[in-house]
Amino acid sequence: MQLAATRFITDDVDALVTFYETATGITAERLHPMFAELRTPSGTLAIASSATVPLLGDNAAEARANRSVTLDFLVNDVDATYRGLQGVVDVFVNAPTDMPWGNRSLLVRDPDSNLINFFTPTSEAAQTRFAEETRG
Repeated sequence: MQLAATRFITDDVDALVTFYETATGITAERLHPMFAELRTPSGTLAIASSATVPLLGDNAAEARANRSVTLDFLVNDVDATYRGLQGVVDVFVNAPTDMPWGNRSLLVRDPDSNLINFFTPTSEAAQTRFAEETRG
């Protein structure tokens, strides 16, 4: 089994696509006006319109209701990412912060209030772990 994608349901596909394209530097593939994907080597972030919810089942999902999931983006330099997100991000949850598990993390909210973590491994153990994961 392979995790193929993480999908956000939103009332404004264009705004969320624009945010993630700007924040990540990845160009989204628009498969339909109500659906887009940002593909990375390790997974895909899908963005779908709340108008697609009836196709999933009655009340299967709700836009802007996430309070338990965080997307983690591994970046080369979280401090540079922080500087680059000035003027892009409206809500910074924290500035770059050293975490006890060996990462330096920046937490922000996207336009739908989803929690996003940009991080850089800083401890030797974290650097080793992520180097191993990127090798396969």
